[in-house]
Amino acid sequence: MKIAVLGGGNGSFAAAGDFALQGHDIRLWRRDAGLVATHQAAGSRIIVKDANGRHEVKLALVTTDIAEAAREAELILCPAPAFAQGDIAKTLAPHLRDGQVVFLPPATFGTMIFAMAARDAGNRARVSFAETGTLPWLARKHAPFEVAITIRARRLPVGVFPLETAGHALDVIGQAFPGVIEPCGDALSGALMNAGPIIHPPLIVMNAGPIEHFERWDIHKEGTQASIRRVTDALDAERIALREALGYGPPHFPLAHHYAREGEIWMYGRGSHDRLTDSGDWRERIVLTEHRYMREDLRLGLSLLVSVAELAGTATPLARAFLTIGGTICSDDFMTSGRTLASLGLGGLNLAELQTLLGRGYNV
Repeated sequence: MKIAVLGGGNGSFAAAGDFALQGHDIRLWRRDAGLVATHQAAGSRIIVKDANGRHEVKLALVTTDIAEAAREAELILCPAPAFAQGDIAKTLAPHLRDGQVVFLPPATFGTMIFAMAARDAGNRARVSFAETGTLPWLARKHAPFEVAITIRARRLPVGVFPLETAGHALDVIGQAFPGVIEPCGDALSGALMNAGPIIHPPLIVMNAGPIEHFERWDIHKEGTQASIRRVTDALDAERIALREALGYGPPHFPLAHHYAREGEIWMYGRGSHDRLTDSGDWRERIVLTEHRYMREDLRLGLSLLVSVAELAGTATPLARAFLTIGGTICSDDFMTSGRTLASLGLGGLNLAELQTLLGRGYNV
């Protein structure tokens, strides 16, 4: 299968390396011409480290030309942070072709940003845009072209825009993630499966003291105490209540299952939290006001949650509280600078109109 991977971070290298390890034809696009040239000179190879050892794989292409990367790709995967989606979407938009699937794992409703970029570019190709609830790999780069994969996702709930193209989109994505993909409806349902805006805001805000005090801090280990877990579960209850108010059915993938050692299997499977902390890769230096847990998951993810909840008439007191505290820490108004239905150009729609758009898309 021909797959284009966009970006140069942990998720993009995990995707490119893991897909190549599976035998797929991988084209990696990133902006930095110097790093691309260095990667090409190193043979366009990635070293993947996992529980089975160390593997060296060769990519079909490493390029700064997004048109070249996307050409003939059946699947275009973009695991870049949500705050980078706008620029990437505009760069990609003119080059999309009929039948291609753009998959954002996860996206914070970024499917709409990519779809609107294609519309605004005048591209009428019939393209599917999809998003899921988490990055399919828990991974960290250990060197410029080396990535360590601690965990691969076991279950990925996927929402598709427009929903009427879901059959084709899920088939294509399923070829890259065999036995892992689970349909969860439209793109907004997929966005409301995003675990990042639930797990990370309590960790980044309630650990603010030790984060600023210690040179390195693992918020997933020492930073995950019983009091924080209770807050996380309560915040997740707001997400699930919103999903139910919008008519989305179970499974809702409650975050409590991520920590449980029995019961329903969560996205990363049982015992994933312990494996994450045992790896040591998440003991890191965190700049509180700059880290993506604050700038992406809290600012963008929770502002989206609150915005959609306003439309649905659902209460989100904890989400609002974290937006206020996080914004105060960063001297910012996160509801103004965040990602809301209004900032996405969808603020003028009522719920029925939004649901119609999610089902049929723009090219009608």
